[in-house]
Amino acid sequence: QVQLLESGGGLVQAGGSLRLSCAASGRTFSTNAMGWFRQAPGKDREFVAAVRWTGGTYYAESVKGRFTISRDNDKNTVYLQMNRLKPEDTTVYYCGGRMVLPGVYWDPNDNRGYDYWGQGAPVTVSS
Repeated sequence: QVQLLESGGGLVQAGGSLRLSCAASGRTFSTNAMGWFRQAPGKDREFVAAVRWTGGTYYAESVKGRFTISRDNDKNTVYLQMNRLKPEDTTVYYCGGRMVLPGVYWDPNDNRGYDYWGQGAPVTVSS
């Protein structure tokens, strides 16, 4: 089992920055891809960004150029640097983990493609 713990959420003014962290513990060798999603009340979980240990990174169009996903192998942590934040970025952000098997198709945009989830980190961007 893999446990994921998000941190770094909070309140920021529009145009500001936040960095979310997602620390993995437990059987961390059971993941080789992680992603960030966000979900507002009553809405579907929305893809934000993902990274594979092979080096591929993926971004939603709405955050491309503003958000950057990265990882620190030594700390088993994935980060989401969020710059030029907008009020519409306000919601709860979740990180997910997955073991993508060789030769198996994986869609980083699909939240069903993740086996492990954190508890969420709320982000509020004031106008």
